[in-house]
This record gives sequence, structure tokens and C-alpha cells, in this order.
Amino acid sequence: MLIENSKKIVLKLGSSTVVDGNGAFKKRWLTSLIKDIKKFGKNKNFVIVSSGAIALGQKYLKIKKKKIKLEMSQAIAAVGQIHLAGEFQKLFDKYKIKTGQILISPDDTEQRRRAINVRRTFDNLFKLNAIPIVNENDSTATAEIKYGDNDRLAARVAQIIGADILIIFSDVDGLYDKSKSKKIVKNIKLIDNKITSLIEKTKNSYGSGGIVTKLDAAKICMNSGCHMFIANGKKDNPISNMIKNEKFTHFSPKVSSLDAKKKWIIGSLNSNGTIKIDDGASKALRNGKSLLAAGITKIDGFFKKGENVLVLDQNNNQLARGLSSFSSDEINKIKGKQSKEIERILGYFSKSEIIHKDDMVLL
Repeated sequence: MLIENSKKIVLKLGSSTVVDGNGAFKKRWLTSLIKDIKKFGKNKNFVIVSSGAIALGQKYLKIKKKKIKLEMSQAIAAVGQIHLAGEFQKLFDKYKIKTGQILISPDDTEQRRRAINVRRTFDNLFKLNAIPIVNENDSTATAEIKYGDNDRLAARVAQIIGADILIIFSDVDGLYDKSKSKKIVKNIKLIDNKITSLIEKTKNSYGSGGIVTKLDAAKICMNSGCHMFIANGKKDNPISNMIKNEKFTHFSPKVSSLDAKKKWIIGSLNSNGTIKIDDGASKALRNGKSLLAAGITKIDGFFKKGENVLVLDQNNNQLARGLSSFSSDEINKIKGKQSKEIERILGYFSKSEIIHKDDMVLL
């Protein structure tokens, strides 16, 4: 099974897996999931993308289920979000697992600069041995509540952090075919008309998504080098249950994660500027290291933080392309300097890498 060999795994929990029909948080089920995470979590980083804020908000505010206007849904989500995060923290604390909350809006995943900052937050939480608990920022972004029950958000998160696997736990075992026996489609390598014809546009009482949004999520993953699974999350120990019973639909990626990253960085734009580096820095980059300020000798062009730049060696040969963590103005002030001098020169310190190795592709 792919899970054993994966380093980064995103788990998407639908509303029906987190909250029961009465709007109560499913503590027993989440406890069983935590046990699975401990069981399979050695040398792995898990991320949880969870729905359920609106459902918990309705329960707390004693609002009966019915159609609610968008503005009121946002207010309910603001109330429910506190309870959702609190429930996660209490249960994970019992197993001595740290958690951190990240609220994301579409701009955070669709704009490259902000996506880089989001990934840095995930990376730092991983370094702290904390599991990020992610939810859409329902209380402020009008598009969120219609975003697809967090399915597409989970896929974007998987793409940004370079996840190996996204598992969407829902109230079904997978995508069913049209036979009388309703067999599960085990593996999908291409989402074509044959696959989309299997869609049944059904929604549960709390969730805002369905199979449509799960296929949208699958398309993102398949183009990002990430395996995606749809599996039943209603039973306890969902990861163990999924592996044992082999009931799931597996969407295979079209490309490797490395190829996806190259396409994202190289295939995007013309470079906004160039960074010329010395021989020592050139050697370091070829050995898989990040670019530091000390190795930079010259800057050409004007670019902002997060924009695409070209890296040249001393002979003006194109060495790499990457996403700069600093603006051209900032780099001009710190080029040739040691990382420890950055804070003194700029008046603040955010990171030491001018271009992080994960944001760079050698040419």
C-alpha cells in the first residue's frame, strides 16, 4: 500500500465524518483516526483538512437545519470554527500530539507568492512535530462555503506541500460504476466522459460538496504528482479499515511530483529578473542546496518576493530557475552577505534562503 512508503499525507474529513446527524462532534471516530495516525505516522507528516465548522456552529447556536443565507452561514462558521479547533486539540492532546490551525482562502492557494508563504507555515509546523488542522476561512470569503466541502482545498493543500497522498474520507466507499451490483471503480488513470457519467449529484444535509467536487480535486492531484483516494470514513479506524478491506477509488497521478514542480516553476512565465552567483554557490546548487545571499554577485531586473527569476553562473550560463523569497531591492542590499547579517541590514529577518531548494529547478 502506498501509505507505508509516503512521507506527506493529507486527510480530508467531510462534514458527515466529523459531525453526526444531530450536529454533535464524533469524538469516538476522531479518536480512532488519531490511533491510526500514530500507527502509520512514523517518519510521516500528516495534514488534516476538516469540514464541520458550520454544523458545529448550528449545534452550539441551536439553529435547526434549513437553508441559511450566505452571510448568516459565515457568522455560524465563525462560531463553529472555535469549537472545531478546540475539539481537535483536546483529543490530540490526549495522545501527546501537537496541532496547529491554518485557515486558508482561495487567494492563499491560487496566488503563487501567498502559496509559498502557506507552504512555509506547513513546513515549520512539521518541524515542530505538529499536525496542521486546515479549514477554509468560511467566515470571510464568500466563495468558500460554495468551494466544494473542502475537497478542492484539500487538493490544493496537497499540491502546495508536495504531498504523496490525499485521502478523502466520505460517506461512500468510492466511485461506483453503473452496474446493478454497484461495483467500486478501483483505479482511475484518466477522468474522461466515461468517468464523469458515473456522477450522482447528491449532497448530505451538512456538506456542500459531492462526487463532482471530488473529481475536481482528483484532477488537481493527478496533475500534481499526488495519489488521491476516495474512501469510507464512517467506520472507526478509517485508514486501517481502508487498507484491510481494500475498498476505495484510487486516482493515479499523470506525472511525478518532481515533473509537476518543474512544470509549475518553469512553464509559468518569463523570468522577472536574473541573479548572478559565484562558483561556490553554483556548486552548492548543483549539489541540491538552497541559494544564500553570500553567493550572489549581481542582480538584474526588478522583481517582487515570490516571483520567477533566472539564476546565472559567472559565465552567464543559465543554471536554474526559481521563486525568490526576497525582492530585487532587498537582495541588492544583502547580496554577498552572510545570512546572520540579513536582519541587521534589512531591519527584520524572515528566512535565510534567497531561493529555497524546493522552489528551484536546475536547468
